[in-house]
Amino acid sequence: MRKALNISRKELKVYFESPIAYIFITAFLVVSTWLFFRTFFLMNEATMRGFFVIVPWITLFFVPAITMRLWAEERKAGTNELLFSLPVEEWQVVLGKYLAALAVYAITIALTLPLAVTVGLLGQPEWGVVFANYLGTLLLSSAVLSIGTFVSSMTKNQIVAFIIGVIIVAGLMIAGEPIVTLFLPTAFYPLAEYLSLSNHFSGLARGVIDTRDVIYYALVVFLCQYLTVKVVRGTKVK
Repeated sequence: MRKALNISRKELKVYFESPIAYIFITAFLVVSTWLFFRTFFLMNEATMRGFFVIVPWITLFFVPAITMRLWAEERKAGTNELLFSLPVEEWQVVLGKYLAALAVYAITIALTLPLAVTVGLLGQPEWGVVFANYLGTLLLSSAVLSIGTFVSSMTKNQIVAFIIGVIIVAGLMIAGEPIVTLFLPTAFYPLAEYLSLSNHFSGLARGVIDTRDVIYYALVVFLCQYLTVKVVRGTKVK
């Protein structure tokens, strides 16, 4: 685990030594804040509900932008071979890179806390619900980051990794929506609803912390990280 954390620190340093992290954080904060306050005063209610309604959809486009370079850039530059010449296991490298991307997103979400403080000064929001929403946002983003990491490991092109990542995440976001289930056999309804990223987030958005939702996101992270290790191991052999 120590080696994975060392890799994570180095990867995090790369993010902040280049414009990547700053552009991502600034763009995320500007877009989310603008969309939030666009409707906040119209609602005439001191609540963070509007913010957490838009966060999953912002995550859909912004998170793959973080992960698209994680492995695609390494494979294109050929530096993945140099990386694996070090005394580290594949899973340690995969986990380290993933934790670095997760740290960037966690920092970004933490920087939205002034919005919650502002809402608190204007009214009396339900802080338990706000906490559950922030937890849900981190769980959702951890799953999306894991999907993006897996996609990035399969290509040398960052743009391809971004587009495929957005398509896969978008598919999982709307999997339980009526527009999708309408075209599915009735027997597949429960599966589609269970696979939906947004369905599991909606419970947390209401302030209900259900262990089934937490387990779902944990399974997505584990599965995608496992598949990423398999892909990375295959490219190492080649």
